[in-house]
Amino acid sequence: MRVAEIGRMKCPVARTLSIVGDPWTLLIIRELFLRSRRFEEFQGYTGMAPYLLTARLKQLAKDGVLERRIYQERPRRYEYRLTDKGLDLYPLVVAMAQWGDRWMSDAAGPPLKLVHKHCGEHSAPGLTCPKCGEAVGPRDMQTEMQPVMLADRARMWRRFKRQTRAA
Repeated sequence: MRVAEIGRMKCPVARTLSIVGDPWTLLIIRELFLRSRRFEEFQGYTGMAPYLLTARLKQLAKDGVLERRIYQERPRRYEYRLTDKGLDLYPLVVAMAQWGDRWMSDAAGPPLKLVHKHCGEHSAPGLTCPKCGEAVGPRDMQTEMQPVMLADRARMWRRFKRQTRAA
């Protein structure tokens, strides 16, 4: 399977990865959540080459994750803002940061802390059940693949079997 085909899979994880699965893209999204808005800021804080940054910003705008806004007319310059679709990536970014803090921190400890604006306390947001309010983790949930995903997985398995027999 080619990388370009991942977005056509029926799996929500695969479809999400087709938009944000590139490390540079996630670093841009991180910067947007850290309040960076301008090309120069993205370049300075990520170390991305200009051509690569331009391509990723264009793709994120095309995918509806961010929008460009003019902040200066002469010369024309843009800033970038997350759309509602982009803001909905917040739990993903927080979860990745928490995982990194737990498994990838060095002796200096976590480099970033989240502070809840409402109460002013350091916070580590987690998943909760919207019905009962209980915290949930991987052992508290079960998955129910819907027919569309089951069919997609069966199609991919058949394709894999055909390819491995041919090899």
